[in-house]
Amino acid sequence: MDTGPRETGCTPPSQPEHARSTHIPRGCVLHYASAPLKIVRAQKQYMIDDFGIQYLDCVSNVAHVGHCHPQIVSAGQAQMSRLVTAQGFINDCLNQYVKSFLETLPDVLSVCYLVNSGSEANDLALRLAKAYTRRHDVVVFDDAYHGNLGNLIDISPKMFKRMSQGKKDFIHVLPLPDTFRGSYREADVHCGERYSLEAERIIQQAVLNNRQISCFISEPIVVNCGVIMPPRNYYTHLYGLIRDLGGVCIADEVQCGLGRTGEYFWAFQHYGVVPDIVTVGKPLGNGHPMAAVVTTREISDALGEYYSTFGGNPVACAIGLAVLDVIQNEKLVQSAKAVGKTLIENFQHLKTKHANIGDVRGMGLCIGIEFVMDKVSRKPARELTEAVIYRLKEEHHILVQAQGPDKNVITLTPPMCFNQQNARSLVQALDEVLSTNAHESSRQNLSFNQGIQFGNTGDVVSVEALDSIDDEEDIEGPEAKRARPSYDDID
Repeated sequence: MDTGPRETGCTPPSQPEHARSTHIPRGCVLHYASAPLKIVRAQKQYMIDDFGIQYLDCVSNVAHVGHCHPQIVSAGQAQMSRLVTAQGFINDCLNQYVKSFLETLPDVLSVCYLVNSGSEANDLALRLAKAYTRRHDVVVFDDAYHGNLGNLIDISPKMFKRMSQGKKDFIHVLPLPDTFRGSYREADVHCGERYSLEAERIIQQAVLNNRQISCFISEPIVVNCGVIMPPRNYYTHLYGLIRDLGGVCIADEVQCGLGRTGEYFWAFQHYGVVPDIVTVGKPLGNGHPMAAVVTTREISDALGEYYSTFGGNPVACAIGLAVLDVIQNEKLVQSAKAVGKTLIENFQHLKTKHANIGDVRGMGLCIGIEFVMDKVSRKPARELTEAVIYRLKEEHHILVQAQGPDKNVITLTPPMCFNQQNARSLVQALDEVLSTNAHESSRQNLSFNQGIQFGNTGDVVSVEALDSIDDEEDIEGPEAKRARPSYDDID
């Protein structure tokens, strides 16, 4: 079918694939590597490729309040036409932004550094911790990821495990408090205490080896590891232990902050703790290079002079203010709670229906769906997860991603304007994909088993009853699929 002329966006149409293969590092991988998309524009929770096909975006947490939100775009354009400059001058926009931003945080977190990325924020957080404690050792979760700067690779097991350097002596790795796949699971009502005691044992062993703890850094909800939700009382015990040893606690809210989890503005608030340092990334600027580190006055004073050339520039602050306004005016925190409730309840229903959904976890618009070979062994179903991701893209025009150590967890961190209709579309599409997969697997097994003989009787296994499976029981026909709205009809 003729879809009309292709859009090229900012890329010249002549040999773009050659330019990428020639000049872009091989390590810079594409989403959907075997069938990559060329996205040329986006609006709200939708992305459009060069053929004009519209995709529901369940991935882009950086476009926090929605792609190309007109209020954000207008604020950036207006300030860019007025003043673009580095820090070092009095700027009302900076003062106004910092005041508004700090109002979302506990009073003790009263000093804000503005930088350009989550990696830069986490790098500064480590510097603050080391300057304040005069110590060097860092406690992290296994398989954690905190950024792509050199010292952040050092504290990110997800990265340093792949490298020849391995783990450095000043890094102390705690097991993920994973109640689905870890040592202590959901059926154990004391799993939180058990994970806390295991963490305490590892940290105390480090102290016995004459190591001095500077800080513990973690995502409150560990999105990079597959949306791991630590037990409710876990951080209370661990934060207390770190502080008793003279260290500080850092909450990396780059992926789960700014109201994404619903009800509260920050994920750490769900656990009843207050970190000593909080880091936030580019969702602050809806994708514009903007990030922040917030801490106490006492910790900040230990660092002394600090300067970021473009952190907190007027354009970033104008955009940041617009993002905070949109979150409040469009009630996006409340929406995340309501839509997330719909998603989790319906995914839990799919879990009872489909043998390959092992776990559903998360809150708000921060959700993980873990796929397994079967629910008894809980063996990760990596190939199935990849197949589901591709089928959602090709058959339903929905974009999701896989995370976790085994790449078997579909994580959902869509723009916060993701609505109830989007939730229903996603659930229906996932149900159809899994039903189709189960049906195809069943037919393959039937075909394989036909004609197999057992024992010495020469009898052939009968499969007539299985052949009568109603194809329509789990698989809806094409006529049942809801038509996608046109780009102009997006609400």
